[in-house]
Order: sequence, then structure tokens, then C-alpha cells
Amino acid sequence: MGTRTVRLDEEAENTLARLQKITGLSISEVLKRGLRAYVQHAEDQGEVRPYEIYRRLDLGTGGWSVAPASDAKRAVKEVLRRKIGR
Repeated sequence: MGTRTVRLDEEAENTLARLQKITGLSISEVLKRGLRAYVQHAEDQGEVRPYEIYRRLDLGTGGWSVAPASDAKRAVKEVLRRKIGR
């Protein structure tokens, strides 16, 4: 079993004190149950990592690009010409 030192802001301290008063549990037990509840919540939510979001976008070959990177200067000029209309 490990010992941890945790810094809590005033709001967290008040919440912890309230939970102790409501449940009659020790600080350690309140924190352990909170961790268990958060694990369950995280598993239920299936937290999505940034790569998974990107993968779901399915931008296809080249994504939203209008030209290959090697031709970027010409492509930027062309896009600006179309946008500004000159």
C-alpha cells in the first residue's frame, strides 16, 4: 500500500469535508471510492484519444489539401486569387 501527498484547493477540500460529513467515511475511504467511481466513469465513456478522432474524419487521400506540400507556394497564390477574386 502506498502513501500519497495530494494538494487540494479550497473547493476540493470543502467537497471532501462535505462527503465525509454525509457518508461518515474517512478521507482515505472517500478518496478510494472516488477513484473507483472515476475508473468506472472513464471505462463507460471510452475516452477518445486525438488520433481516434482524426481517424474517424476519413478525409481520404490528401485530406483537405488543395496541392502537395512541394507545390504549396503556387497553391496558396491560387487559393488567395480565387478567394479575393483578382
